[in-house]
Amino acid sequence: MDFTQLIILQLIAHLLADYSFQSDAKAVEKNEKGFKSNFLKWHILIVFISSWILSFQVKFIIASFIIALTHWIIDGFKPKFLKSKSLGKYAFFIDQILHIGVLITISYLFYYNIKSDVIIDIPTKITASILAFLILGKPTNIVIKEIFRIYTITLEKAKNELLNAGKLIGTIERWLILIFVILEQYEAIGFLIAAKSILRYNPKTENTEFNKTEYVLIGTMLSFFIAIIIGISYSKILLNL
Repeated sequence: MDFTQLIILQLIAHLLADYSFQSDAKAVEKNEKGFKSNFLKWHILIVFISSWILSFQVKFIIASFIIALTHWIIDGFKPKFLKSKSLGKYAFFIDQILHIGVLITISYLFYYNIKSDVIIDIPTKITASILAFLILGKPTNIVIKEIFRIYTITLEKAKNELLNAGKLIGTIERWLILIFVILEQYEAIGFLIAAKSILRYNPKTENTEFNKTEYVLIGTMLSFFIAIIIGISYSKILLNL
């Protein structure tokens, strides 16, 4: 297992613990209460277990413990960041940068100072694919939401709008773009953009009524941009193997 593979595995562990294994309600409670949150200790346990198991190394237990401990400290103080007038709207990105920064640093120190005892060595192509699809799921939905919050872009939901339908559509379209980039079928991306534009267009919408065209356009552009960047990054990683 090389250093790139170790980082990919730890990023997968981070995404699983911080997004897949954490509901929105629990995340809100943790962000509001910090160290006082009842869920925080369970979240940190999940972080530790995910990190250790996905390292596929027994000796990584100490590194996983440090990653989990720093995760607890960062999440515990997050409510203070959220309440800050200058840093509050950037709290999510500060939080993630700190988590990933610690994760990379600890993994680096472990890899270059402790002899590896890898139990299972999974091909990087498989783990990189898993990482790419995980990033383009719930994490990207939240990233787009947080970007909207930074720029104060808001939109009231229509009463007949399906709950979370936009999130699901966004996830599927990003996965499709990732597949198209991997297969180098760039024309298909253009077709996808055109198809979505036609479906979103409503000629009956009156100017005086609720209009969400710009909102959807910004969300779509961000969604496509992130998907293409992840797709290109994935391809570059495979080329350098």
